[in-house]
Amino acid sequence: MQPALNQVEGELGRASILVNNAGNVSLSGGVLQEKPEDWDCVIETQLNSVFLLSKLVAASMLPQKSGKIINIGSMYSFFGSGLVPSYSAAKGAIIQLTKSMAIELAPHNIQVNCIAPGWIETAMTEPVHKMPLNDEVLARTPAGRWGQADELAGTAVYLASRASDFVTGTTIRVDGGYAIR
Repeated sequence: MQPALNQVEGELGRASILVNNAGNVSLSGGVLQEKPEDWDCVIETQLNSVFLLSKLVAASMLPQKSGKIINIGSMYSFFGSGLVPSYSAAKGAIIQLTKSMAIELAPHNIQVNCIAPGWIETAMTEPVHKMPLNDEVLARTPAGRWGQADELAGTAVYLASRASDFVTGTTIRVDGGYAIR
């Protein structure tokens, strides 16, 4: 990871914004079905990478006394899932990690926040359209549809901008109202 950061900073200058948006999921069918190696892979990709990259980039942000770290959570950060327990656990932990990093880094003028997307149309969520869960998602979402990836952009731009300099440790839901039901 350090060589990658060195290359980025060599070409673009010191890091000022980090967006942690890693994704993989194991549709295991639940805790009784999930293989330990699948659990480890999801936790490594979803959670450990956020910690390790944030640690590395935050250390680089310290000398400039400013920075933005934006983590990507999920609706499963708040709600459990009988299909993807490792993903739910990792995304829930990302919210707590966001809060912990925000407390530590706020005195250094580094804001750490999280975006929790609702059901967004991506290659990873495509299989859900063929499952009974799709009807549940649509019924629960007041907007009555799945979100589009570009609908997350405004929130990310806000959190990366000076307009959010007094916002830290928070999670913003971009979910078409899914979480209010």
